Amino acid sequence: MPDLIQLDQTLFSLINQGLSNPFFDWLMPFLRNRFFWSPLYLFLAIFFVRNYGNQGWMLLLFFGLTFGVTDYLTSSVIKPSVQRLRPCNDLNVKNEANILIECGSGFSFPSTHAANHFALAFFLINMFYRRWKPILPLFLLWAASVAFAQVYVGVHYPLDVTFGALIGALTGITMGAILRTTKGFRQWRSGN
Repeated sequence: MPDLIQLDQTLFSLINQGLSNPFFDWLMPFLRNRFFWSPLYLFLAIFFVRNYGNQGWMLLLFFGLTFGVTDYLTSSVIKPSVQRLRPCNDLNVKNEANILIECGSGFSFPSTHAANHFALAFFLINMFYRRWKPILPLFLLWAASVAFAQVYVGVHYPLDVTFGALIGALTGITMGAILRTTKGFRQWRSGN
């Protein structure tokens, strides 16, 4: 375990300090800001309802449930159990770290931002991949950029975002599978 923690801190330094540059210093705080993605969420809500009617409302409900389940699981169940300090609050790390945003007082493991975005990405991939193959790399890149930004700005370690991504992916896949078992989605072909 100490070797894994050391590796995690080394990877954190490589990303947070080694990749530091003015463009990323400007961009990464935006990518991890939940309000930055609000237009995307609004677009998806309108797209679901406008194009799929009653199924669109169910998509929207399960999209919200996917977020809620992931957020609760990571922030209210796992983080309080593990209680890992954020790099920006860790006395062994923070003095050398490049902290670009306000640190916050919560715990670090797993990253709720990473979990939420990977959950939403995998939910959307699960529901729309058959019709729109480009959704896979597009939404994986979206979720990965948010996870990377969490490390870059100094609020999470790489293992935090990695496990957050895994939890999110499993939640997104599960919620999509549950939705597909409901009456209106047994024959779901994402609009075909």
